[in-house]
Amino acid sequence: MDAHNQTSINPETARGNGIDDSQQAVGRPEHFPLVQSPHMTRLTDQQSKRLSTNLRNTVVCVTGGAGFIGGHLVDALIELGARVTVIDNLANSNASHIASIVDSHPEQIRFVQGSILDPISLSSAVEGAKYVFHLAALGSVPKSVEDPARTWVVNATGTMRVLTAAQKAGAARVIYSASSSAYGDNPALPKIETQAPEPESPYAASKLAGESLCRSWSTCYGIDTACLRYFNIFGPRQAADSAYAAVIPAFLDRYLNNQSPTIFGDGTQTRDFTHVSNAVYANLLAAAQDSPVAGEVFNIGAGHRTSVNDLASSLAKLVGVTGINPDLKPERTGEVRDSVADISKAEQALGYTPITSLDEGLKSTAEWYRNNHQAAGSSQQ
Repeated sequence: MDAHNQTSINPETARGNGIDDSQQAVGRPEHFPLVQSPHMTRLTDQQSKRLSTNLRNTVVCVTGGAGFIGGHLVDALIELGARVTVIDNLANSNASHIASIVDSHPEQIRFVQGSILDPISLSSAVEGAKYVFHLAALGSVPKSVEDPARTWVVNATGTMRVLTAAQKAGAARVIYSASSSAYGDNPALPKIETQAPEPESPYAASKLAGESLCRSWSTCYGIDTACLRYFNIFGPRQAADSAYAAVIPAFLDRYLNNQSPTIFGDGTQTRDFTHVSNAVYANLLAAAQDSPVAGEVFNIGAGHRTSVNDLASSLAKLVGVTGINPDLKPERTGEVRDSVADISKAEQALGYTPITSLDEGLKSTAEWYRNNHQAAGSSQQ
């Protein structure tokens, strides 16, 4: 079978059952009808030329590619001319975006609906891939506290299976989506890769285990790996209609419905909110490295921290909401107090610098959610 034959997807019905191995879900169509967002990863001509030289006509695999970050990465890979296979079981993802890519670029993309825990589906997905971008995960700290066993199986065992399949398929490198939650609640700021990990949730522990697996597979099995520790990624198409939604889409959803957003804690806690285009760019740079990366870990953030209270105020202004104050609730177990990335290692080794600022990212994200909210209202009239 040709590696890039098209798989038909019905975006209204294509939802997997069983273990959820996708990255953060996009909005459901009944809640956010699909309004196409502009391509989020804007590169200079020089950046595009360098990356397309490495990726054009190259077969790559994206696990969790129907999810939030994975979907944006697939957009960029298609634009750079790569031949992309996506594996996602759709248990926690909406198929609308990936279906639109399959429809518009059938010669460049193949979709495998299946779990990374299923050896047959996974083997099919990584076949012929030079690079495997591993984003499939259960991505919620509260959910991991509720169900640690499931989180471990998907995030840790799943990563081992991806590494094994990639190595057997002859892939050159696996680029692993790690998490800044590995640092825990150590008050030392900024977070730097030489700090001892202190994971405080089952999610953090499972993602840290994935880093160790990447290093050991590089040492023992000869497949190169790179680990990207993301700091609070946000952007269009991120889930807003879940109890485990990330803070920015959750806030925007509440404001657009004239409701108070919920802050867990007093709101003075800080995060390094990082637009999704920066995470995509880091993945592309990690794939483009000529020399082995050997399981090294890199912080991928914006390098600036913002309090949750300030974030709420900024988002309210962007969507034109006044007189709605956040609802404060007790802190949630396993969440850290403050976090901000030292990105100097990624700058020096990968050539990474953020390509989208916080202000630019919040503006474009708020615009996308506002447009989708308006579309949802129109469809119900």
